[in-house]
Amino acid sequence: MSTPPRGDLPVDRILKTLRTYRQGPLLTVELNIPESGNAVTDVMLEDLLTVLDERDPAVRVLVLAAAGDEFCLGGDRREFPRHLAEDPAGGGIRANGAKALRVCEALTSHPALTIARVQGRAVGAGVGLALACDLRVGAEGATFRLPELALGLPPAWGGLLPRLISEVGVARVRELILTARVFDAQEALGLSVLHKVVPPDGLDDAVMAWAKPVLRRPASALRVTKAMLNSLTATTRLADTSLFDPELLAAVLTQQQHAR
Repeated sequence: MSTPPRGDLPVDRILKTLRTYRQGPLLTVELNIPESGNAVTDVMLEDLLTVLDERDPAVRVLVLAAAGDEFCLGGDRREFPRHLAEDPAGGGIRANGAKALRVCEALTSHPALTIARVQGRAVGAGVGLALACDLRVGAEGATFRLPELALGLPPAWGGLLPRLISEVGVARVRELILTARVFDAQEALGLSVLHKVVPPDGLDDAVMAWAKPVLRRPASALRVTKAMLNSLTATTRLADTSLFDPELLAAVLTQQQHAR
């Protein structure tokens, strides 16, 4: 089992689905529902927004980690039937999708350097959370999958598809989405889904190798550099349909529900 990059630090804060650890300007946010493989729930999205929206200017590096053996097994699909039962028109699905988009945008636009620390499996929404971070390191045994089509869903979560195309390229993304196959850490490295692959016991060192020099940089320079990179990246996503993700997901799920 892999542990997050917290050393002997005490827990800074415990939320329903997260734990945070603080070491001066370095904040680790740990997904903490290991019994479900850290599947993304409505509550987890709310907890992530609580932490990410704070924008403490003293935080210079934010690490997104996960408790247990898995990074994140995607969205908790057990919530979809509940949402549809409460609102057959798909209002709950839209609200969930809007939160997911806000979380991923909050990670991308956060003034701190954001680092995804990936072990085990990253599936669907788990890939989306990692891709929203500036840098991504994975353990050698990590695997990735985009199973949405195989589950009867469009790849409409948190702006995942345009991010993938921007980072990986449309031809490779088309194959990964349409086949829904598993790919390993080395392939993820070649696709730029990961920036670095290390042995499981080297994850913390890899995170700190990125974090330490950034912690020495002026905060204003880091903030402006990130804004420039995000702005230039946005120019490659002129047809970004992320804002439609909640509507697309709700439309497909409600149509499937009515067809039963």
